[in-house]
Amino acid sequence: MLMTALAWNLKAWLALRLPETPGRGQEKHRAEKQKLLKLEFRTFVNSWLRIPCQVVKTGHKLVCRMLAWNGWQDVFFRLAEQFRRPLRC
Repeated sequence: MLMTALAWNLKAWLALRLPETPGRGQEKHRAEKQKLLKLEFRTFVNSWLRIPCQVVKTGHKLVCRMLAWNGWQDVFFRLAEQFRRPLRC
C-alpha cells in the first residue's frame, strides 16, 4: 500500500514538473501535462516505471539504452531534460 502511494505521488510530481515551453508546442505540452495528471495508476506503471532498458558501463560513462518504445517517450525525455537543469524558484 505504501509503495502504491509513493508511485501515485511520483506521478503527480512528475506531471507538475513537466515544462510547458512557450511557443509553437505550448498547447500540446499543456495537454500532455493534463493527460499525465489524469492517467490511471496501472497505465502509469506500465508506461513510465516498467521501461525496459539495457545498462552498459563503457569507459567512464554509464549508458542506459531504451529497448522499447511507447507513446510517452517524448514526454519522458522532455522531463529528463528538465531534471538536468537546476530548479528555479
